[in-house]
Parts: sequence; C-alpha cells; structure tokens
Amino acid sequence: MRAEILAIGTELTTGQTVDTNSPWLSQRLAEVGIPTGYHTIVPDELADIVEALHIAAGRASLILISGGLGPTQDDLTREALAQAAQVSLVEDPAALEHIRTFFSSRGRPMPERNRQQALRPENAELLPNPIGTAPGLFLHLSQALVFALPGVPRELQLMFQEQVRPRLLKHVGSAGVILYRKINTFGLGESAVEEKIADLTARGRNPEVGITVSDAVVSLRIIARYPTLAEAQAQVSATESLIRQRLGEIVFGVEDEELEDIVVRLAQERKATLAAAESITGGLVAHRICRVPGASQYFRGGIVAYTEEIKHQELGIPWEMLRELGAVSAPVAQAMAEAVRRRFAADLAVATTGFAGPTGGTPQEPIGTAYVALASQQGTEVVRHVWSGERTEIMSRTAKLALNLLRLHLLRRPTS
Repeated sequence: MRAEILAIGTELTTGQTVDTNSPWLSQRLAEVGIPTGYHTIVPDELADIVEALHIAAGRASLILISGGLGPTQDDLTREALAQAAQVSLVEDPAALEHIRTFFSSRGRPMPERNRQQALRPENAELLPNPIGTAPGLFLHLSQALVFALPGVPRELQLMFQEQVRPRLLKHVGSAGVILYRKINTFGLGESAVEEKIADLTARGRNPEVGITVSDAVVSLRIIARYPTLAEAQAQVSATESLIRQRLGEIVFGVEDEELEDIVVRLAQERKATLAAAESITGGLVAHRICRVPGASQYFRGGIVAYTEEIKHQELGIPWEMLRELGAVSAPVAQAMAEAVRRRFAADLAVATTGFAGPTGGTPQEPIGTAYVALASQQGTEVVRHVWSGERTEIMSRTAKLALNLLRLHLLRRPTS
C-alpha cells in the first residue's frame, strides 16, 4: 500500500499558510508501515480537486485529504468527492444533530451555512469529530481507500488517531514499520560528508540514508523498513553508529536539535560560563544561546560591537590595530574575544567579525569573509571562513560557526 496526501486550500497554494498536516500524516503512516508517495497541494477550485482525486486514485491505494470540510462556499471537498465517485450528496441526520448540539451547548444557534457540513457522498461513512463541527469522510474511490479530515491540525490529529489509524490497521494488517532518524552535522560540506559514508547512501540499501543541506547544516536521514519495530530500531541504531564513527565530531545532534541546544547542554554539564562579542552576526550568537531554556545560568552576556568606535570604547580594541589591520582581521577577532571574556569573567568567549555584504569587502577579504575567535584560559583560537550567499545567510552561518567552536571546545573540556 502506498499513500498520497492531498492538502486542500488556496491559502496553501498561494504560500500564505504553510502545510504542516501533510508531514504529520506521513509520519503517522510510516509508523504503521505505509509509505507516502506524493504530497499534493490543491486550491479551493472544484475542478482542480476532482482532477487531483482522479490522479491520486490512479497511483495510490490510500488517499488522505486535509481541509475543505468547513461551512463556507470555498469548502469543496465533499462535493469534489461526490463528483469523483459519481454519486450524490446526501444530508446525514446524525451529523446535522451533532452540529446543532455543538452550537447549542455554547449558547448559540447553528448558522445555516454549517448545515452543509452534514452532507456526505452517499457511498461515504462519516467519521465523528469530537472537538469540531466538521465530520470526516471514509469511502472508496476506484481501488483506493479515501479518508477526508478537517484542516484544523488539532482536529485532524485527534481524528486520525481515533478514526483513521484503527481502520488502516484493519485494512492493511501488519504492513511492517518505517522508522526515521535524522543526524545533524556541521563543519563539512555535503559532498565531503557523502564521501565518508558513500556505501551507506547506496541505492537499494536498507536502511537507506539520504543527505540534505540547510544553512550550512548537513543532515543525514536514516529510513528503515522492517517487519517489526525491534528490527527497525536495531538497524537504525547500527547505521547511526557507523555514521558517528566515520564523521566523528562534526556530528552534533539528532532530529530537531540545533547547535545552541548542544552548547547549552554541554555548558551545564561542564559548569562553564559563556560570553560573546559580535560584529558581523549582530547579536545572533547571543540570541540563539538565550532562546534555549536554562541558558541564563551559563551565558553571562554579550556585546554587539558593530562599529569601530564601539569596538574601541566597549572592548578596548586599540585604534592602531583597527586602522592598520582593519576590523575584519584575525587579530581584531582575537582581541574582541579576549576582551569580552575578561569583561564578563566568563570561562569561554566567542567573537565574530566579517563582511556580510552586499557592500564592503576587499580583494584580500571579499564579501562573505568571517573571522570567529574563541578565548579560554588555555588561549585563543581564530578561524577564518569565506561564505557564499545573501547577507542574512552569511550572518546566520557565521553565528553557527561560533556556536560550533564553543561546542567543540566544551566537548573536549573535562566535566566538573
């Protein structure tokens, strides 16, 4: 069995709203061993929805629909399903009574527009919605099973677990398990990472390993398909161990973990205090650290020293150094890190300086050049990197470079 998910709504096709239902549904289907072949987004146009249903029924044995079950004129999923199945819409008395009760229990009469939510294709079974007015639908279209659910995430998720999942298990039996694991890395590019794990990314391997890149973070997605959860977990763990062995310290986290999450956790474990002096990143390093719960115990503070004057006044960077070497230089980055470490009496401090563009830069230090320094009791380390991309991308990646320096230093630091 393979699934297709249709997300209905012009707000989705125009980009005004991001579809979060389809990824959630795909994950739940994977848990019962059903892979998703397609995510399709369709506007609130009857002909488009009917066409999408016919296409989906021709290539998938399971269709999940989110949205288009509301009370307004552009809620067309019911009508589209009836047209696609070549049946009539009929009013369901039990559904109508549920909707009336929903409103009366809140001291309001049912608006006449909501009456359309009691309609169903005559070959469809209604799926109860315990927390809303829009019941779901279950029917067959050609050889495909079709489930239509409300677009409200809370309603959709509850109805999937209570109404859809049990029916799927009854129809598909034990289809096995699909298990996912995401491993996040920083410090090597996509091609360099793939070279180290080329055999693991080979086609036809189970578990399969895919590579994605987002804002300098290279993520490895492990997908295992096995008859039982225990088998899938064992194979995912074995593949993750191989990845960690080959990539070493560039692996920083799993799933949705960010570099700052790891930095704060390591700072807590090592009882290390942190500080930051920022120029090119404009406070991003401090912002990312401070958004992690518990950071206040270990992050002492930061200074955004954006101009040479502030670098001199607040951090004591000598005018001679700034004039002779320029603010974008390794010695200035080093001096900034050491100064902010002293000022905040921190165990570790990072500093950033560079050219984010679109103006600035020199032949020797082009736009995208960033210097990041880390000062500790053992000394100061400075790294240089030249990024490509837009201004905000360069700033974000430089902040991540600073966080990664902190992470690596904390990893090698003994626990208290």
